[in-house]
Amino acid sequence: MPDQLLDFVSRSTDVHFTPSARPRSPWRYAIYVCSVLALIVLPFFTASAQAEWPEHPITLIVPFAAGGPGDVVGRLLALELSKRLGQNIIVENHTGAVGDIGLGTAARAKPDGYTLVAISNVLVINPNVRKVPYDPVKSFAPIAYLGASPNAIITRPASGIENIADLVAKAKANPGKLTYATTGVGSVSHLAVELLKVRTNINMTHVPFTGAAPALQAAAAGTTDIASVSIGGVIGNIKAGTVKALVQTGSERWKDLADVPTMKEAGIPDAVIETWQMLLAPAGTPPAIVKRISDETRSVMQDPDVQAKMLKIGFRAGYAGPDELRARIAKELPMWKELVDRAGIKQH
Repeated sequence: MPDQLLDFVSRSTDVHFTPSARPRSPWRYAIYVCSVLALIVLPFFTASAQAEWPEHPITLIVPFAAGGPGDVVGRLLALELSKRLGQNIIVENHTGAVGDIGLGTAARAKPDGYTLVAISNVLVINPNVRKVPYDPVKSFAPIAYLGASPNAIITRPASGIENIADLVAKAKANPGKLTYATTGVGSVSHLAVELLKVRTNINMTHVPFTGAAPALQAAAAGTTDIASVSIGGVIGNIKAGTVKALVQTGSERWKDLADVPTMKEAGIPDAVIETWQMLLAPAGTPPAIVKRISDETRSVMQDPDVQAKMLKIGFRAGYAGPDELRARIAKELPMWKELVDRAGIKQH
């Protein structure tokens, strides 16, 4: 009987036993047979285990405060992905350090497909501004690009600044005296104004705040001359007339603000700058799981209802897969470094 078992194993695998190599003890026969059968059966169990993902709820880390545009995008994605994956996705807000705390938490998480992070392009900005607890390339497995939102540069209606040309003229006439509010040092809203300064050769004084709401209030009250904020958080104020938009920083006019020009239309070329969102997993997450999430995310981002909801908060929904997102991250790291260095933005 042992010889028959060994003959079966030999025919079923690449392992062959010559008569001289066959163990003489029945126990050794059993050990040989069990070892080889394990090699046959184990891959089937492994494939079955992967096919069962997800077996329990998934955590989606959002490194921003609840209620903000990035949080709303993350929660909308979590809701729609949970329907497609058949498993709950729990959103956790890990705030602080312009996203670095949440990114650091995600980078240290187990790469098993049960921890994801929805983050903006601070991923490629922050490492150029200060020391961060992650590597933007090595710490994460890119999953999908989700869409982008431009910033609006606003002022109070009675400021006497009618358009971007007026702003540039006043800044040149009063170097360093005009002030601008942003959502924080090194944020996209900050860098949008820094890019404007570089392109127009003007100097203004930065007044950083901890979010869009206080920056908006500063401009509306005249505490600062202008503010740079995400377009989704200021559309209502512009329409209500409490603030006036001078320009928006996207590549095309925003649907609900058709009379607000782009930087290019305002005579400032090469000044497109947007906040874009992406979905990542910890590095080492199985490729099959990354592909599954990415495929389902594409379905979410192509849903007309999701696209409409994204527009309401100032985002144009989009999709790009892991390879395209990886290439974009690698391309933008040096681009942001150049702007950060030219603007002299550094923290330790």
